[in-house]
Amino acid sequence: MTGLRTFLIPLVVLALWTQGFSGIAQTGPHDFQKWEKEIAAFEKMDAIHPPAQGGVVFIGSSTIRFWSSLAADYPGVPVINRGFGGSEIVDSTHFAPRILYPYHPRKVFLRAGGNDLWAGKTPDQVFHDFRDFATAVHAHLPQAIIYFISWSPSVARWREHEEERQLNALVAGYVAKTSYLKYIETYDIPLGPDNLPRPSLYRPDGLHFDAAGYRLLADRVRPYVVN
Repeated sequence: MTGLRTFLIPLVVLALWTQGFSGIAQTGPHDFQKWEKEIAAFEKMDAIHPPAQGGVVFIGSSTIRFWSSLAADYPGVPVINRGFGGSEIVDSTHFAPRILYPYHPRKVFLRAGGNDLWAGKTPDQVFHDFRDFATAVHAHLPQAIIYFISWSPSVARWREHEEERQLNALVAGYVAKTSYLKYIETYDIPLGPDNLPRPSLYRPDGLHFDAAGYRLLADRVRPYVVN
């Protein structure tokens, strides 16, 4: 038995490494401190150039973080980009008092949840994190409308697409019953005729949109921003 265990353990470790540890739930307290430098940089920037009050804030993970054309995509709209790549929904909730509430936005656009699923959370767990975010933001900004930009599959994380679809469905169902929430469907944006993500819309990493991908995303979101 000892010999068999010795043989199997390396195979298990290799399998986990190959899968990027996807599907393994996080243990221990969530590490908010790792974002402190980035959040502090936002605060320093705000102190030097205070953002307009009552504008539109985009917050979330890398899709927001790398949306460098955001202001140009919506000219005349006071948009604020507060994305920090690699973050989960709980991170946006935790740092909202520092990088969201002070701007008193009239609209809040959230795009996060993919890293949560990749870290091993279930769609139901991520949905509850979204609900906590929405509840917290509404309590502090009761006049703001909160938009959830849904998840769309990527080349690199295609094996997560069913979980992403489940998360979208859970959020959409909740949003439909909540007056201050709106849902923006983007699942279909990157899909080709074969219903697979088109590599031409992604950076070489197969995970993040390139300029072409962002043009499609910007077009889909635009009616919710400008109206």
